Amino acid sequence: MFVRTHAGALVGIDAVPVTVEVNIAGGGLGLYLVGLPDNAVKESEERIRAAFENSEERFSGRKVVVNLAPADLKKEGAAFDLPIAIGILAAMGRVEVPMLDETMLAGELSLDGEVKPVRGILSLALAARKAGLKRLILSEENAAEAAVVGELEIIGVKTLRQTIDLLNGEVTIAPAQAVASTAIDEAGPYAEDFADVKGQVHVKRALEIAAAGGHNVLMIGSPGSGKTMLARRLPTILPPLQTEEALETTKIHSVAGLQRFDGLMVRRPFRAPHHTASPVSLIGGGQTPRPGEVSLAHNGVLFLDELPEFGRSVLEVLRQPLEDREIVVSRARYSVAYPANFTLVAAMNPCPCGYYNHPTKECTCSPGTVHRYMGRISGPLLDRIDMHIEVTPINPDELQSAAEGERSAVIRERVMRAREVQRRRFEGVEGVHTNARMNSAMVRTYCVLDAQSDQLLRRAMERLALSARAYDRILKVARTIADLAGREQITASDIAEAIGYRSLDRGNWGI
Repeated sequence: MFVRTHAGALVGIDAVPVTVEVNIAGGGLGLYLVGLPDNAVKESEERIRAAFENSEERFSGRKVVVNLAPADLKKEGAAFDLPIAIGILAAMGRVEVPMLDETMLAGELSLDGEVKPVRGILSLALAARKAGLKRLILSEENAAEAAVVGELEIIGVKTLRQTIDLLNGEVTIAPAQAVASTAIDEAGPYAEDFADVKGQVHVKRALEIAAAGGHNVLMIGSPGSGKTMLARRLPTILPPLQTEEALETTKIHSVAGLQRFDGLMVRRPFRAPHHTASPVSLIGGGQTPRPGEVSLAHNGVLFLDELPEFGRSVLEVLRQPLEDREIVVSRARYSVAYPANFTLVAAMNPCPCGYYNHPTKECTCSPGTVHRYMGRISGPLLDRIDMHIEVTPINPDELQSAAEGERSAVIRERVMRAREVQRRRFEGVEGVHTNARMNSAMVRTYCVLDAQSDQLLRRAMERLALSARAYDRILKVARTIADLAGREQITASDIAEAIGYRSLDRGNWGI
């Protein structure tokens, strides 16, 4: 007998429908899996046999051929266990076929017949809806995540036995209900707040500008000056995730196996990989392709602490996603694209000992050592970072006497007003939502300078030997400063402040 069931295969962060074709006929014994299955799919035979035995079902004693169509697409992971098992049972006459025509199945089978959760379930649910299917049967633990898709009946099951009884109409399971998306304020306050940071007013101001315009930031300062503390509070002033952003961010984390099966993510991600991270862990890929840290930080913040300690090859792979907001991983056997629209926040010491230009402590590094340390960050990468900020330590007296600063919620209101200005400005322009994303033509259109501002910028370009890319980035930052102030026209003061955020450019370390 011939039967079809429906499944899905992950390709990047999306999924494509897969038809599981099962044919049982005479002329042989055993299970034959075809259609480019990987090792995890091939091993499903033993899991399925054991699950059948422990679910009081028998495996066919005839030749079983299972084809995963389209046959030229590589199938990976254990999510095919359940659709293959149900397809075999349907071909044996143990499961009613009509309901299968409108149903996608996804789940890993344990040896005792339990249906276990799998990664990428949100992408599979979206693929099922797009394919016109009516329902998705999956592990009970995956149900809340899949239910956010809507227009699709999500049925969570615990075991293979329960799935069989459901398809045969012997039991009824209520469809899972979506957990309503929760705005950031309704989700409860962050554990961190900008009010916790004493002093550092100029750094807070710079991070507010970065949040408002989506600009990348490099903080340079001595150990203990508060760089990490400030970076970890940047997500608290970013606008709440919009529904589309939350959906895409959740898909990435689900495909990476990091989602906790509790619906959409409601907060922007903050990723802080260690400086020993490899290029693959940062950009993604591997034998079984997974998103890297730059994609896991999509719509959020990627924090690279101790920037010069990262390998040069690791840092250089950041150049493409910083420009394109996407990472394309190409290997001999596959090519996948992952979104990577993140705000980069990097932190570093000014020298190996950490006390170059410190107000009270003496640096023990030689000039050559400091030059080599700074040289670990290439000029092209530094050019792609919009804002360079010096973070100076505050003395104990200031720490004790400094008043509590503004709370993150207050700063976030200003950031959201500036973002709304940018939303209206770029309405109808695909892929551009913040000033940091403007191309050269848009910079010329929206960053028009008066004579005084233009003259100031020209002098700065000559004196600081800035590149053409740095010129554009100064204009973008100035545009954001004007937006925060509610000004349509960029002024000389906006340009001057933006130039100040390039003071740590390649030739201007004060060395």
